[in-house]
Amino acid sequence: MSDSKQNIAKPVYKVVALQLAIVISFATVTLFFGGSVKGWSAAVGGAIAVIGSMTYAMLVVRGSSDAKKAFRAHVRAEAVKMFITAVLFVLALVLFQSAAWLWLILGFAVATLAYWFSLLAV
Repeated sequence: MSDSKQNIAKPVYKVVALQLAIVISFATVTLFFGGSVKGWSAAVGGAIAVIGSMTYAMLVVRGSSDAKKAFRAHVRAEAVKMFITAVLFVLALVLFQSAAWLWLILGFAVATLAYWFSLLAV
C-alpha cells in the first residue's frame, strides 16, 4: 500500500474500530440488563452496521487521488454498503426469527450514530 493510501486507511479503519467498540459495549450492557435475546439482538443489529461500514472502508481505501475516480469510488462504496445492509437485515429476519426486533434496530441505530460520532473523533 502506498504512503498516501496508508495515510487514508488509518483514520478510515479507526472509525470502524471505534464503531465496533461502541457496538460491543452497547450489546454487553443490553445483554447484562435485558437478557440474552435482547443482547444478541442488539449485537446483530450493530454487526449489520459495522459490516456495512467495513465494506465501505475497504472499497474507499482502494480509491484514487483523481477527484472523479475518488467520487465514483465513494458512490459505488455507498451503494454496495446499502445493498449489503439490506441483505443482512433480510438474513437476520430469516435466520434470527426469535430476535427482539426493537433491540436489533436499536443496535443498528447506536452503531450508525457511533459511526458518525467516530468521524468527529478522528
